[in-house]
Amino acid sequence: MLETIWFILWALLWAVYFVLDGFDLGLGTLLPFLAQNEEERRLIYNSAGPFWDGNEVWLISAGGVTFAAFPKAYAVLFSALYAPLLALLFALIFRAVSFEFRGKSESGAWRALWDIIHFAANLIPALLLGVAFANLFMGIPVDAQGVYHGNLQMLLNPYGLAGGAFFVCMFILHGALWLAIKTEGKLQVRALATATLFWPLMLLLLVALLALTAVYTNLYVNYLHMPALFVLPLLALAGLVGVRVMLRAGKLWLAWACSGLFIVGVTFFGVMGMFPGIIISSLDPAATITAFNGASSQLTLKIMLGVALVMVPIVLLYQFWMYRLFSKPVTAQDLRDEHAY
Repeated sequence: MLETIWFILWALLWAVYFVLDGFDLGLGTLLPFLAQNEEERRLIYNSAGPFWDGNEVWLISAGGVTFAAFPKAYAVLFSALYAPLLALLFALIFRAVSFEFRGKSESGAWRALWDIIHFAANLIPALLLGVAFANLFMGIPVDAQGVYHGNLQMLLNPYGLAGGAFFVCMFILHGALWLAIKTEGKLQVRALATATLFWPLMLLLLVALLALTAVYTNLYVNYLHMPALFVLPLLALAGLVGVRVMLRAGKLWLAWACSGLFIVGVTFFGVMGMFPGIIISSLDPAATITAFNGASSQLTLKIMLGVALVMVPIVLLYQFWMYRLFSKPVTAQDLRDEHAY
C-alpha cells in the first residue's frame, strides 16, 4: 500500500515540477524569438525572476523522493541515463548563472552571450526531460544487475525524439501563456499570438504521441485492464481544449491553469501506464524495477510519508503566497528596481 502511495506521490511531484518550472523553460526558449529590444528581454527575464529558483524545489523533491523511496530505481536511473542527466544538471546550473551574470555589465556583447546561454539552458532541459521520460515509458536495456546495455545514441530513437519535441512545445505553450499574463502591450500581443500558433501544433503532437505510445510502449496494457485510467488522457485533452476556450474568452489565468491541467494529465497518463514499473527493462521483463521490488523499507516509507504530509502543504502555501504577491504584470517601471534582472 505504501509503495503505491509513494508511486503516486512520485508522479505528482514530477507533474508539479513540469507545471511550475515548465513555464520558466518555455520563457527562456522563447526569449530570442519574442523579445525585440533590451527592455523586452528584461521583461521576459523578470517574468520568471521571482519564481524560477523556487520552482526548482520540486525537481529536487522529485529526485529526493526517487532516492529515498525507490533507491534501487534511483541508482539504476542515474547510471543508465548518466550522460543526459549530467547535461540536464549543467544546463540548469548555467540557467541560474545567466539570470545573475547577465546584468553584471552594460556591454551589449556580454548580454547577448548570456541571452544565448539562457536560451540553450532552457531548451536543452525541456528536450532532455521529454527524451528521458519517453525512453522510460518505452523501456531501456538494463539487465537484472541494473547494468545499462546501451549508449546515448540509443536514447535518440523515434519515440524518444517525439517525446522531446512534445515537451519542448508543451513548455513553449505554457511559457507563452505565462508571458501574456505577466506583460502588457506589444510583447503581450506576441505572446498571445505564439500561444495561439502553438495550440493546434500541440494538439497534433498529442494525437501523434498517443498513437506512437501504442506502437512503441506497453502503457495501454494498464488502461485496458483498468479502463477508468482513460480519464487521464481525457483530462489532458480537456486541459488543452480549455486553453483554447479561455484564450478566446480573454481569461489568461484560467488559460494558464488549463495548460497546467494538460501537463498534469500528460504526466499521469505516462507514469500510471508504467505502474508498477519505474524502470522498465527492454531486455528482460523480470529485470524491471517496480514500486515494490525497488522500494525502501516500510519504516522508511512511513517516516517519509509523515514528513511529506507536514512539509509539502507548507511549501504549497508559501508558493501560493509568492505567486499571489507577484501576480501583477511586470512593467518598465519595475525594471528600474535595483533587484530587477
